[in-house]
Amino acid sequence: MKKIILYIAASIDGRIAEPDGGIEWLSEFPITKEMNYGYKEFMASIDTIIMGGRSWRELSNMDAMGAYADKAVYVISRHDWGEKENIKFITENMIERITAMRSEQGGNIWLFGGGELVSMLLAADLVDEMRIAYIPVILGNGISLFPEQPKESKWELTESKNYSSGIIMVEYQKKK
Repeated sequence: MKKIILYIAASIDGRIAEPDGGIEWLSEFPITKEMNYGYKEFMASIDTIIMGGRSWRELSNMDAMGAYADKAVYVISRHDWGEKENIKFITENMIERITAMRSEQGGNIWLFGGGELVSMLLAADLVDEMRIAYIPVILGNGISLFPEQPKESKWELTESKNYSSGIIMVEYQKKK
């Protein structure tokens, strides 16, 4: 069975985006060949990406979706903008469709974000692991990593790593 892994950057006050969904605040901490925070290895382990509509629009506006051309991308949204190459939109039966994806053969699934989608999948017990890169920035306002989380869940720390950039990468696995 595929794992669904949340791999995301968050400010130290738990925000994943600015109030308008912008992620420009991350530009001071780019993923580079020398400092990739495990990104290269993570990308090699997945073949599918699930993201919310706002995340897809933000990446599309930045013309950044080309980086994921070799992955199946599913956008969970209230709107269907039509299939585009490797991108499909899921507008109904979301939990059932995502559950079915887990039983397919292949690599793991990247839960890209945003906050509403993360909360929805946590509530449905569909997130197996979390890899959170805490960025040394306080946004103050913005989209929360876990907005309105309706239920408690327990996680086990499996790894943490400090980087010279000030980023702390923590990895959690859901407790059984």
